[in-house]
Amino acid sequence: MISLNSRLMPSIFSLALAGALSLGLSGCSDEKKAEAPQVLRPVKVVEIAKAGDTRALDYSGAVKARTEMNLGFRVAGKITERAVNIGDRVKPGDLLARVDATDYELAVKSAEANLAAAEKGVQTADLANKRAIQLFDKSVASKSQLEQASLTYDQAVSTRDAALSSLDQAKNQVSYAALQADQNGIVTAINADTGQVVASGTPVVAVAVDGEKEVQIAVPENDIAEFKPGKPVKANFWSDDKLVLQGKVREVSGAADPQSRTFSVRVSLPNDPRVLLGMTATVEANVTNTNPDVAVPLTALAEKDGKKIVWIVDRNAATVHAREIKIADFTGDGVSVTEGLQSGDIVVAAGTQFMTENLKVKLPDQQAASTEATSAVE
Repeated sequence: MISLNSRLMPSIFSLALAGALSLGLSGCSDEKKAEAPQVLRPVKVVEIAKAGDTRALDYSGAVKARTEMNLGFRVAGKITERAVNIGDRVKPGDLLARVDATDYELAVKSAEANLAAAEKGVQTADLANKRAIQLFDKSVASKSQLEQASLTYDQAVSTRDAALSSLDQAKNQVSYAALQADQNGIVTAINADTGQVVASGTPVVAVAVDGEKEVQIAVPENDIAEFKPGKPVKANFWSDDKLVLQGKVREVSGAADPQSRTFSVRVSLPNDPRVLLGMTATVEANVTNTNPDVAVPLTALAEKDGKKIVWIVDRNAATVHAREIKIADFTGDGVSVTEGLQSGDIVVAAGTQFMTENLKVKLPDQQAASTEATSAVE
């Protein structure tokens, strides 16, 4: 018995020693776990600003003359001459183009011949009428014969007058074969050229009349109510950043364009020699902000349980929390939110797939402070 106990003593002692070592190591491990700092996930955020009382609308357009005439011939014909080019300045009476007037000149000769024949007819009827009066005075001709001669003379006079009017009309047709400017302006377009046969009234030359200039813009239907005649606006020009003019809305189209579904708005500008026809201009108008929606980056949008959410940062606790939002539409600035956000909210702008409820995060200002502290220690 004594020898058996002697064999067991070392083994029991070894086990006790191993257990003590194991407990010691376990205690050290727990201490290390307790001492290990909690990892904070750095995040990129945006702060929701207060929506302004006004918003700016800006639309691009081109500078045009207030009055632009599309001139065409008052008669049909083949164009034989074009006397102007785009950019030429014209004044009243200047020749713009001409059509072949041969047929109209022949019509003048025919009308002149008809007038000459009508004049002879008047002379003949006049002699017959005078002869009938003499015979009636001598009681040789009856009263009916006198009346017949008088009516024949009146008919001849009417025929002569009609022939004279036809001659004047034919002469006008010849003059219409020459297209002339009737106001001072500049040629902006040529729509027909030499050799082309045009109908009466077909636009051939466009002339922008000297005077007030305007900017024509296209406004969608959701903003057209903000543009009323007389509304003050500001015009900027792409060619010169320093050129800014104050204008007024002069005209608003009463119907939308069937293709673009936009309304044409014309803005009058003050006279400025730096503004040239065709220049690109941007019209800016300040309007009341009736839609206080806020915009967040598209990367801030997330989805949870089939609902659209964003992650809001609690600055005091440095934790994130999911908040449901309602989206209006997608814009150039990101996502337009109608409900769920208010001024001062801090929204996680990127990395939403790594967010969980009550996750500890590190804000950008905290990240910068941590970097500065590390640099100071080094």
